[in-house]
Amino acid sequence: MPTELSTAIAAYWTAAAPDFDQEVDHGLREEQARTAWADRLADWLPGEPVRVLDAGCGTGSLALLAAAAGHRVTGVDCSPAMVELARAKFAGEGLPGAFLVGDAAEPPTGGEQFDVVLARHLLWTLPDPLAALRAWAGRLRPGGRLVLVEGRWRQPAEPVPYVPGAGALPWGGGVGAEQLAAAVRELGFEARVEDLTVEPALWGRQVDDERYALITV
Repeated sequence: MPTELSTAIAAYWTAAAPDFDQEVDHGLREEQARTAWADRLADWLPGEPVRVLDAGCGTGSLALLAAAAGHRVTGVDCSPAMVELARAKFAGEGLPGAFLVGDAAEPPTGGEQFDVVLARHLLWTLPDPLAALRAWAGRLRPGGRLVLVEGRWRQPAEPVPYVPGAGALPWGGGVGAEQLAAAVRELGFEARVEDLTVEPALWGRQVDDERYALITV
């Protein structure tokens, strides 16, 4: 059953949906950013077509790149507006993909199993990120992998609250690579971490906070 906090989070992202893709790394409308993310995904995802669950898919930008590379993508997002934008992107490109409205921390995919669970900048928004990691691990086929793009971002001197009650979010300021690696080790995974601050094309600018990808192996 949705909690007051989860309802507020869904409302926040629904309100953000119309302008979400204006950020270079969200919409991937600029060729340099789109190519940079496509190249990274090619390194993180298996070379052969596999089933990918994009948890917290937003407007589907990364899902679209994965589908264009031949992968079979299912996206889940708590915001109906985000899901509609993702569906429209896929329709515009003539690519197959399934998109569901639901809790990305507990994806409504039934007993379906995936080769990869992909999540970008999602864990900081979740009331229980460790439970989400367990749920995602449970969606993986034997030998499957988690691909988690996360970080700890610079905060303004007087940050605007994310949503009411956001101060209770365990990883509300982001999560560092060492902490996340420790969490996935508890689930029985080993992982490698790639520093993403070194490639400004991913973000449309130079960044100096912590941004990384963690890929389980």
